[in-house]
Amino acid sequence: MSTTNVHSRSPQGAHRWMVPLAVVTAGAMIALWFPFSALWQQQHEIAQAAAALAAVRGEQQALNVQSHQETSTRAERDLARADYQLVSPGQSLIQVLPGRATNGVWTLRDDPGYQPLARPDTVPVVATPRASASAGRGFLARLVRTLEFWR
Repeated sequence: MSTTNVHSRSPQGAHRWMVPLAVVTAGAMIALWFPFSALWQQQHEIAQAAAALAAVRGEQQALNVQSHQETSTRAERDLARADYQLVSPGQSLIQVLPGRATNGVWTLRDDPGYQPLARPDTVPVVATPRASASAGRGFLARLVRTLEFWR
């Protein structure tokens, strides 16, 4: 019996190292050429836009609630009463004007309604400017003097 010690290489064993090398090369190519930073930045921008959208939706919901509250009859009545001093039929509006209080205490003497009336002879006369003689005394001149508030 003769033994032949032949170390023959099988075709499968010779190419066994190429599969891991191809996997490593493909991984390196993906890692180097794939835009991870751009994807990371885009994801951050998407998150910011989603947060801004959620804030706008919250504001919209609050404005819708406020709109429904202000269109109610009670809100309209309160607005008319507070801003325009309007009252419902059958009611009367009374406004209390601020007066001068002495030492922080209000008395009837401080109420302007209890002050004595002014005598006509003590009221100062305010001089009004006279129209010049050249302005004329006709209807048109009187009309122009009447409408002088335009100036």
